[in-house]
Parts: sequence; C-alpha cells; structure tokens
Amino acid sequence: MSAYRTGDPLDRRRFLTAAALRGATVIGTGALTTGALSTGVLGTGVIGATSLGAVDADAAFAAPIRPLDPAVAESAFAEGRITAINQDVLEVAGSYGDHSRVRVTNATSVWKARATTAADIETGDGLYARGLPLPDGTLAADAVWVNIVNLHATIRGIEKTRLHLAHGQHEIVGNLMAQTTSASYGDASPTADLSRLTIGQSAQVLGAWRPSDGSVDLVRVAVAPGAGRRR
Repeated sequence: MSAYRTGDPLDRRRFLTAAALRGATVIGTGALTTGALSTGVLGTGVIGATSLGAVDADAAFAAPIRPLDPAVAESAFAEGRITAINQDVLEVAGSYGDHSRVRVTNATSVWKARATTAADIETGDGLYARGLPLPDGTLAADAVWVNIVNLHATIRGIEKTRLHLAHGQHEIVGNLMAQTTSASYGDASPTADLSRLTIGQSAQVLGAWRPSDGSVDLVRVAVAPGAGRRR
C-alpha cells in the first residue's frame, strides 16, 4: 500500500508532477456514481476534513497539521493512478509500483481543478488522497485531489485560451479557464488579470492535468514580483 505518514511537501510535489508528465497507460473504465456514495463508510473512522487540515488546492502541498485530539490518528496519504472503481473504493496504482485502496464517502472533499464531488472521479485519473488508515488496509479519505499538479515552468507562448509552458524537457499546454484561472504577481493577491504574463517568465503553475491529452487546466500562475510588462 502506498499510504504513508506525513512527509516533506516537496516530495509530494515531485511525485505529483511526475505522475502528470509521465502519461501512464489508462487501465480500466468507469466512474464513481452518486449511488455508490450511498454505501459510504460514515461512522467507520472518517472524520471531518478540517480535523486533518485544509482542503483547498494548496493544502495538498502544505505541511500536514498534527491533530489536537489525541484520539485522532495522524493523517496518512496515498497517490497514483486510479485503475478501477469498486463501489466507494478507488483502486490506485502508486508511482513506485505499490498499490492503495482509497475509500471515499459523501464526507470526502474532492478537488479537480475546483471543488467538486466524487461523481467527477474517473478511472485513469491521477489521485492524491489524505485520510486515516482503516483496519482493513484501506485509506478512509477526508480529502482527495484529482490530477493536481504544482510545478515550476517557463512561459514559452501566450494565446487567448492557453499558455505554452516548458518544464525541464517537457512542453506543456496550459488551458486558461474563464472564471477560474488567476495570476499571482509577487506577494499580491491572485487576480483574474492575466495581462502581465509575458513570454520568458518563470512561473509556478497550479492546476489539474487532463489525462485525455496531457494538457493542464490552469488554476493559478504565480510569477515573481515586478516580473513582466503589460502586453
């Protein structure tokens, strides 16, 4: 099982980025349905998400908090590609050849480029889950981040609906999403104004990978203070 205790958030960023760029073969078909959630595991160890930490996109990379209640176990994590969905259990092939079983319920918070529901989780998606280990070996997830990537890149091209990015030897297409994509310039708050993004800028990119074509739906593009001019 690839569930593990709290660790270095940079290590988590590294394997999430690798999973998105590797483009592994999708195994199996199907999606989790709302009906499957009705057989959830409420009462078997799943606790509220706020007991283990935040559930927004940045929380996937933040240092996990230590529970205040000594009766609550420290959070564990699982990651990899979803190979099958059996009722409320996600079968996950880890990045290092291991395997996890992640249990989701109607109490599980789900992020997939935005806050959503487990009905949007599909076989072939990349997964990063936080929760508590159950006696049967499954991870009872309080939060699941689907296809999340957080990487450093260079802007190589700018179009009306997408950015062309370079990450090491990888060329990535970043999809600009109306009402969702924001830019962060230095320490300023994120804004919908993308006009100061310019070719050649180094940027930290937060978004959700699309397994179908390898592109990334951009949630936030952060550049250094004072970088760029209005184009």
